[in-house]
Amino acid sequence: MAAPNSTLELKSPEKVFDLSDGKFSVRGVRLLSEVPKNVTFTSFSPLREACDAPPSILERVIAASHRGGFFGFSEASASDRLTMSLGSFRGRNFLSIFRFKTWWSTQWVGSSGSELQKETQWLLLEIPERKSYVVIIPVIENGFRSALHPGSDGAVTICAESGSTQVKASSFAAIAYVHVAENPYELMREAYSALRVHLPWFTLLEEKTVPRIVDKFGWCTWDAFYLTVNPVGVWHGLKDFAQAGVAPRFLIIDDGWQSVNFDGDDPHHDSNNLVLCGEQMNARLRRLHEGDKFKKYQSGLLLGPNAPSFNPMTTKELIAKGIEVERLGKQRDEAVSSGSDLSEIESRIVEVKKEIDDLFGGEGKECEGAKQGDVGGIKAFTRDLRTEFKGLDDVYVWHALCGAWGGVRPGATHLDSRIIPCKLSPGLDGTMQDLAVVKIVEGSIGLVHPHQANDFYHSMHSYLSQSGITGVKVDVIHCLEYVCEEYGGRVELAKAYYDGLTNSIINNFNGSGIIASMQQCNDFFFLGTKQIPMGRVGDDFWFQDPNGDPMGVFWLQGVHMIHCSYNSLWIGQMIQPDWDMFQSDHVCAKFHAGSRAICGGPVYFSDNVGSHDFDLIKKLVFPDGTVPKCIHFALPTRDCLFKNPLFDQKTVLKIWNFNKYGGVIGAFNCQGAGWDPKVQKIRGFPECYKPINGSVHVTEVEWNQNKEASHMGKAEEYVVYLNQADELHLMTTKSEPLQFTIQPTTFELYSFVPLTNLGGGSIKFAPIGLTNMFNTGGTIQELKCVEKGAKLKVKGGGKFLAYSSESPKKLQLNDSDAAFVWLPDGKLTLNLPWIEEAGGVSDLAIFF
Repeated sequence: MAAPNSTLELKSPEKVFDLSDGKFSVRGVRLLSEVPKNVTFTSFSPLREACDAPPSILERVIAASHRGGFFGFSEASASDRLTMSLGSFRGRNFLSIFRFKTWWSTQWVGSSGSELQKETQWLLLEIPERKSYVVIIPVIENGFRSALHPGSDGAVTICAESGSTQVKASSFAAIAYVHVAENPYELMREAYSALRVHLPWFTLLEEKTVPRIVDKFGWCTWDAFYLTVNPVGVWHGLKDFAQAGVAPRFLIIDDGWQSVNFDGDDPHHDSNNLVLCGEQMNARLRRLHEGDKFKKYQSGLLLGPNAPSFNPMTTKELIAKGIEVERLGKQRDEAVSSGSDLSEIESRIVEVKKEIDDLFGGEGKECEGAKQGDVGGIKAFTRDLRTEFKGLDDVYVWHALCGAWGGVRPGATHLDSRIIPCKLSPGLDGTMQDLAVVKIVEGSIGLVHPHQANDFYHSMHSYLSQSGITGVKVDVIHCLEYVCEEYGGRVELAKAYYDGLTNSIINNFNGSGIIASMQQCNDFFFLGTKQIPMGRVGDDFWFQDPNGDPMGVFWLQGVHMIHCSYNSLWIGQMIQPDWDMFQSDHVCAKFHAGSRAICGGPVYFSDNVGSHDFDLIKKLVFPDGTVPKCIHFALPTRDCLFKNPLFDQKTVLKIWNFNKYGGVIGAFNCQGAGWDPKVQKIRGFPECYKPINGSVHVTEVEWNQNKEASHMGKAEEYVVYLNQADELHLMTTKSEPLQFTIQPTTFELYSFVPLTNLGGGSIKFAPIGLTNMFNTGGTIQELKCVEKGAKLKVKGGGKFLAYSSESPKKLQLNDSDAAFVWLPDGKLTLNLPWIEEAGGVSDLAIFF
């Protein structure tokens, strides 16, 4: 292999791209027409790049380099924001990802450039004439970041913006990357690998160490407490899980633990009695350590026999009243706009806030009533947690990228912080109205000077690390573009902050203790993921529609799955997809659980204290707090890529993944909602909330996308297990698909396990796994074929199922003969115990 600075000339085996006479073609097929004369295309050459990519990645990029290139363009005058048409297309299926809020992205499909949405992050085009796919990815060049936008008459436009009127340009050589391949999943991998070589500020997922929480069960405090989170409540929440036999291995203490107040408050005291985040979005950090609720915690307070009790109903009442205040606030805004009388609304707001103060125990009092002592704080709290809950490996805490939602209060810390007014880019005009954006713009951001970014993060994180915190959930990430005017533009400001964050994660949290959130914009991925290994792929889990649609309790759950599935196509190239938490007692909890079981990431809940469905949780989680995790991250099947599984009334979302000894496809009816460009928001489409028919086939598992799984795609025959229906079927690659009807917000999980020939080829055998777990196949740890049978290691307790064309002569469980049941349809079953001393792993030996 040539070195990165080699002068070796790469020779393309074919002329893949051609830009001439206003037409851009791929392998002889016209992709774009009416391309302006000042648009250029340059073939990609990795040998020109000074790159630190590992040899394996560089080799891959070199091998596929002839399939990639860059669009550029020039204008007569320099500007901080330039827009140019790249050409037009009509009648060609596309899949895209666009920002529907500052921080969140989702999928969109269509067939014309004019049907794109603003702030599109990438565009995937189907080329059936060559059985290929092309992706166009707007990227970063110099101080400019780019995105795609719709144009008139089928045009695709690109917008390059610096975010600062002081940073201008008139031309770009490589502002959008183009790549072609026959396999859409390989296409995304090759394209982002090429960009990894081209751009020096990010790395790929395969280069990183993911956090150890990735295959664990956890609990997050967010929906359980919101801003009312406190040590006593957290303690009792963990105690609930432990007593039920599913103790979390990680805890995320979400927003509400910090020391914050408002500009008009006494700078030496925390703001009290906050409930919902809308209230805190104008608050700023007044110190870099924990707030008084946690600062007042005394060592051993919860370990003794007189530990404080906790009433979860008080928290539920607080949350309900917080929601009412938020609703009344919206009514007040509407009344102001319409000129209506405000007196009744204002009076009720005052009344409800008084009720909130009374529930807290009075103005300025803490929920838990902890007494202040000389020894305590968050360090004592984490130490007590680990003393009581032995399996708790990790404790993460939340913070915003700028510290708090409103940044850092000037003069409150040693840092140089200034209140910077927020300025939204024109591209965000086409996104959904968002309370968080409204509040942040209203209050501005207390921005620490970028020269102090290293000091800023290290000051916070070193204290946390020394206090027993092992990681951070960094939220509100994509807000720097609001305040970059005086700091060299959005690219340069982001570089400074992400460098500081990266260095601190390396120094304080083992280089991997971080979850990124509210970050789904290309600035972050191209500039901020040098070290960050995991991040959210969906908007928040919403237990109900905050705008009042009563059906939102249902349709928002399908929307969440669509976000996560399609975003994983690009986000999964750079960081481990995290599908977010949910609540086990939610009306759609089982729907969420089915997707989390095969998503390939961590499983964590945000249950209220005392509100759990442990039967459901135990279908996802082993008693030791680990989960039967898939070995890849879940992605939509090919037949879903250019469809609309949210409101086309005919498409069921199907996602594929792998286990160690089989593949899995989940089929989810997500119909009932989606993005409405006319009103620029996600809303319900009740006419779509109905049963949907579809089919599934073993060839829809993309076996060749994982080295460990590729050999399974060559099997002659498979057994298919339907987890919800508890059915077995046999299938070959030439069999007819299995047909299904999926009810709204329900699902089916299909495990595809290659059949192995035993006993000289006369016996067909396949281990399915534990049927009491959603990811049945994930429980199989090891499979070894022997002369007259098979030996397996299976993790978990419950009903083990295998397919066997004949009844075994003998079955041994942990070296002792065991009773089993074999039925003529091939079902071989026995019950496995959970043996703690063996880590829950049972040894099975099956003899024929």
